[in-house]
Amino acid sequence: MTSVLGVAGSPRRGGNTETLLDEVLRGAAEAGAMTEKVVLAERDVKSCRACNACARTKVCIQKDDMVSIIEKMREAEVWVLATPVYWWGPTAQMKAFIDRWYSIPRDVFRGKRVILAVSSGGGSPYSDLMVRTFGEIFAYLDMEEFRVLQTGGADSKTTARGDEHLMRDAHAAGFDAVKTLRV
Repeated sequence: MTSVLGVAGSPRRGGNTETLLDEVLRGAAEAGAMTEKVVLAERDVKSCRACNACARTKVCIQKDDMVSIIEKMREAEVWVLATPVYWWGPTAQMKAFIDRWYSIPRDVFRGKRVILAVSSGGGSPYSDLMVRTFGEIFAYLDMEEFRVLQTGGADSKTTARGDEHLMRDAHAAGFDAVKTLRV
């Protein structure tokens, strides 16, 4: 059975970013996948210390929740990364999570299908830079960028929920990511 891992990077629960993520996961579950959501704000994921110990040991020396999250990353064929835009980039929680990828062997990333879900108050001019940055990261790690979902003008906690077209796209992204996957 296909496994889909959703990673919520917003420190605010139940907002636009998590709404998008939940709808993608619903679509994936409807397509027959096992889904799991990790809320970074509720996990202990320390920032990379730049000690470079992982270059010698092949694992990060920090023993926090990232250890169990990496195992979930290994098992899942599809990842859904969800973050609001904070100053043209991801949240501190998502950035710490991504910085810790430095210690993870490249084969964990290779061929993973990724959906990026982004919300921003200002719209695409504020999220485009971050979306391009994520795209570069995915390409560098030989990941498949399957779909990018963006909600702009998200100035209330329920903007995404009220956008029927966006919710259909999010659901379809999860469903299609699973149904078109060759495992």
